[in-house]
Formats: sequence, structure tokens, C-alpha cells
Amino acid sequence: MKVGLMKRQAPLLMLIIPFFVSACGEIGTKADKTVDRGIDSHDVSQLVAGIWVDPNGCDHWIIDDGVEGYLSQRLDKYGKPVCSGIAEPNTAVGKFKKKGDPT
Repeated sequence: MKVGLMKRQAPLLMLIIPFFVSACGEIGTKADKTVDRGIDSHDVSQLVAGIWVDPNGCDHWIIDDGVEGYLSQRLDKYGKPVCSGIAEPNTAVGKFKKKGDPT
């Protein structure tokens, strides 16, 4: 009984799935990832980054733009992770939050 139900639902799923996948990104175009496309859109280089220290003690650049957030691993010039010891693991430091955000 369940196999027959799945055979009937498969064509419907094949029609619906592309709509969900297409919402994941811009198909056929290369999005400019240096521009924030939020409500207050601006160049990402204008934002102030802080540092979040992961559980292993390595640094990650973080930016909080209110609704959006950005995170990337901090790497040295050879592409290796930077583990500076600037803070305890699972801690964020710096003025990375959006202006006026009290937390």
C-alpha cells in the first residue's frame, strides 16, 4: 500500500522540489557577495567585524547587521586557522553589533 502511494506522489514532488531549490540562490548568475542586500544595503567592507572564538580556540570574523549576520574563519596568509587566544572558547569580542543594538 505504501509503495503505491509513493508512486503517485513522486510526480507531484518532482514538480514542487525545483521551486524550493530555486529559493536557495540565484541560478545562472554570480551574486556579488561584497554587497549587503538587506533593508539598509551597503558594501560589506563598511561593516565592523568582531572575533568569535570557537570551541577549539580558533578565531572567526563575525559581523551582526541586525537581521543578517556574517561569519568566516580567520586565516593567516598561508590559509591556516588563526588561534590567537584573544578570548575564552565560545566567546565573542569586539564592536561587531549593529549600531543601537543594546545586546
